[in-house]
Amino acid sequence: MSNETPVTADAPDSPFRTTGTDHVTIWGSNEADTLAFYRDLLGMPLVLRQPNLDDPSQTHLFFDTGDGRILTVFVSDDRPSNRGQLRTQTGGVHHLCFAVDPEQYEDVMAALDEAGKGYNVFDRGIFHSLYTTDHNGLVVELTADKYDVPAERKGEVLATAQRIREEDGADYAQDEHLAAAIEELGIEAEKYDLPDADSGVGGVD
Repeated sequence: MSNETPVTADAPDSPFRTTGTDHVTIWGSNEADTLAFYRDLLGMPLVLRQPNLDDPSQTHLFFDTGDGRILTVFVSDDRPSNRGQLRTQTGGVHHLCFAVDPEQYEDVMAALDEAGKGYNVFDRGIFHSLYTTDHNGLVVELTADKYDVPAERKGEVLATAQRIREEDGADYAQDEHLAAAIEELGIEAEKYDLPDADSGVGGVD
């Protein structure tokens, strides 16, 4: 089924279309630990604090992720942080992903080192990814673009890279497919200088 479904940047024939991501909300622990990770380490300003309108015994924190899109967290000071690893159930959130400036990628790694946060770095073919966990064990991915492609054309580039990698017989999109897509679409995009890293691909040749 998945191989028969067309991959395209064109809008589908649907009754309406979303216009972007407004916010994502996670069930958090307490305010202090939440601020320490998302505000003080990842640098997201706390832009709003108010009661959870569905359950006023909890506090609802709003963080600006960097482009005006919002991450919100329900917190309560009687909830300790979960220091273990989370197991994702069907319908659950596997991980959150936030973009970082490619030119600050090594600074990001240094900051995580200084904070005592473990992480893994992978070259995912179409972008560079760093994986760590927040104070509750939720996987947080920090991703850096490989090329300075305009945001409004990223979907078009990925859909074109998908077609090229299928024609190439590759199992997943790699850097050469991304570069070929950018060239085919006539986009002027500089490549960022990112550290060498393994793909981290498991079970895919």
